[in-house]
Amino acid sequence: MSDSPITLSTLLADVDAAGHDHAVNDRNSGLQHIHNHATGAVVWFPTWQKFRETSDWTEAVTEQEARLEAATASGTPLQDAASQLLAERLAELLEGAAGSADANVFVQENLTPHLTETWAIADAVARTAGAELPHGTPPAAFTGYPYEIYAQEGGAFATSLWNDIIDARRNRALADEAARKALKPVSRKALKNAARKAARR
Repeated sequence: MSDSPITLSTLLADVDAAGHDHAVNDRNSGLQHIHNHATGAVVWFPTWQKFRETSDWTEAVTEQEARLEAATASGTPLQDAASQLLAERLAELLEGAAGSADANVFVQENLTPHLTETWAIADAVARTAGAELPHGTPPAAFTGYPYEIYAQEGGAFATSLWNDIIDARRNRALADEAARKALKPVSRKALKNAARKAARR
């Protein structure tokens, strides 16, 4: 870790203010980005390596260690506790996305926090187990997790999660529309037509 770790919010603000030469910013800052074409915004996020250089990393990992300690206090194996924590946090994120008024705004606000939280869980599992921090291969607790959290320095995780957040809102809207159609009152004319068809059978 750096002797004087910087906050993630400072890193993100600095690179956002630096202009739109994204290729240079990506190379030099340890940050990556996704264009939110629906809002015109650029969403920056750190690589998993860069996150460890921030002061936020220490706080995030300590928080996840406390969660894991509480979950294992009753005898639950560490890997099981971590897997359950991962599943709960992802389900909560996608449920929030599904119920959001605007998925494009939701993804801007929640993508980076979820990426960093997930990396913190991986590091917390390693530290709790007395192992070295992961360097590209997540702990066994991530075996059933649907994302490759370290691929492309975290870029693959961010892209896949982004798409799933957007899809969660779209799928909820489609389900709501289908439910509305199913509950739509049947007109008198439709009832009469159905009765005539039944009588002719």
